Amino acid sequence: MNILLYNPDNQMTRNYMPHLWMFVLKTLTPPQHKVFLIDGNAQPISEQEMARFIQENEIKLVGIGAMTRMAASAYRMADAIRATGALLVMGGPHVSEVPDEPIGRTEEPRHADAVAIGEVDDIWADIVGDAERGQLKEVYRHTDESGKDIRPSLENYPEIPWEEIDLKQFDLLGKVPAWGRYLMKRVGVDWSNLYILPIESGRGCPYGCDFCTVTGFFGKSIRFRSNESVVNELLRLKARAASEKGKVGVFFIDDNFAINIKRTKSLLRDMIAQDATLPWVAQISMNLLKDEELVDLIAQSGGRWIFMGLESIDPASLKEVNKGFNDPQQYHAVLDRLAKRGIYAITSFIFGMDGDRPGVADKTLEAIDSWPPGLAVFGLLTPYPATPLYDRLLKNKRLTRPKHWLDFRPFQMAFTPEHISIEQAEQAVRQAWSHCYSPKAIASALKKIEGRPFNERAALFFTRLAFRGIYFPQMTLRQWLMLFFTNGPSLLRLVGEGFVAHRRQRRKQLETSPAAESVKQTSGAPAPVIEVEAIPAGSVSERAVASRS
Repeated sequence: MNILLYNPDNQMTRNYMPHLWMFVLKTLTPPQHKVFLIDGNAQPISEQEMARFIQENEIKLVGIGAMTRMAASAYRMADAIRATGALLVMGGPHVSEVPDEPIGRTEEPRHADAVAIGEVDDIWADIVGDAERGQLKEVYRHTDESGKDIRPSLENYPEIPWEEIDLKQFDLLGKVPAWGRYLMKRVGVDWSNLYILPIESGRGCPYGCDFCTVTGFFGKSIRFRSNESVVNELLRLKARAASEKGKVGVFFIDDNFAINIKRTKSLLRDMIAQDATLPWVAQISMNLLKDEELVDLIAQSGGRWIFMGLESIDPASLKEVNKGFNDPQQYHAVLDRLAKRGIYAITSFIFGMDGDRPGVADKTLEAIDSWPPGLAVFGLLTPYPATPLYDRLLKNKRLTRPKHWLDFRPFQMAFTPEHISIEQAEQAVRQAWSHCYSPKAIASALKKIEGRPFNERAALFFTRLAFRGIYFPQMTLRQWLMLFFTNGPSLLRLVGEGFVAHRRQRRKQLETSPAAESVKQTSGAPAPVIEVEAIPAGSVSERAVASRS
């Protein structure tokens, strides 16, 4: 039987890092079946094109996994798929929160033949078998006799065949225009491909933030893979990148990668000892990053970016959403600790909390401007179904759009905060994005790290441009050209630094090459040293340029 696993467009911006669930379920599918993968973020596909793909490839079963913001587009795609005669099962966080909705038990029309609630690792093979026999049940959920969810153990984690999977749709270099790839080669970045791939080392989070769906979906208890399992997966990814002369980075998608600091240190030490180091990103709560040894190990093992939900600089607002473990007085120190080691932060902020008042954006931006540069992300407090936040607002009749996911409007409120209006909250988001991703702000960020290596500065510049696209449209060639034009001075300076750094590296390689050593031994005199032109102090580090994904 031919099976398709599809992840819908996230409705906000292109995201070229694939979602892990597709690869896990592909691995858990019995071998007699053929599995296709399509991620709508990396490989946009219309409903008509999807129907044609289903028919041409004789797909009999389709699995769709969706988060809440994807629900409306997922339902539209599901309707197009079911119209072809293929069976369709939906799962993921949103479906697990409102399982009756996709199977037509509410006022919403039916969109799926079946739903899978919660984690389906242990029951996916049963779903496939039932579909093959034409006996698909309406609801799948792995529970014990008392009805309690059974969480899959990660002790025998499936070995994803990364060596065999076609990753072309996720190749970041394939999205770069030809002139951009030419410039990259000119400064020594001669990769065949570039992937950012998801890995999980554990599941679950004990914190239970008021607005978060994680605890409900994965539970409060933490389950970990073995160090050996994670290290082996990293080594296989590293081997694939080397064989293809490409680059690969890793995003540890654990809900909180360092929730057990002792275990995380053990894993990082094993990664270092076995040379399983790749550039990586992870989600870690800022309160866990006070540990100097942990931060040292993060840097030594390849950690480059840490995503942390700071959410607010107001302790009262944090307490209201059950995130009082964040201490705004510690933000600066934690970010400094990371930046000194070449690790930068993706800091997430939420506007529209009940504690927010007019001027919240001004105060937040003043704090951000005083910190080391990073990637700030701004959003509005969103009441996801089945969360404590949603239930409280629904009970108090404060939801302005109770089923906001069926009418998805990015960066628009679905309830009225207590001390600011909806319009003021939405304006705060616009102000924050405009401020942090303006050409002036990007140039200022680069100036703050003048003494850091070229690869760090280049990574900060280009990731800032990419993250800008979360809020501002930049999908067309014209939009990108305008973006590069407005950031021209910063771009030209970086390109110049890149040429100089590349030439310096090449000369260093020539000086230490076997041919140069042969000349030394033959002549009895030192090999000639080529003088390098003077470089303004602090513009390029003395370190050799290390390629970074």
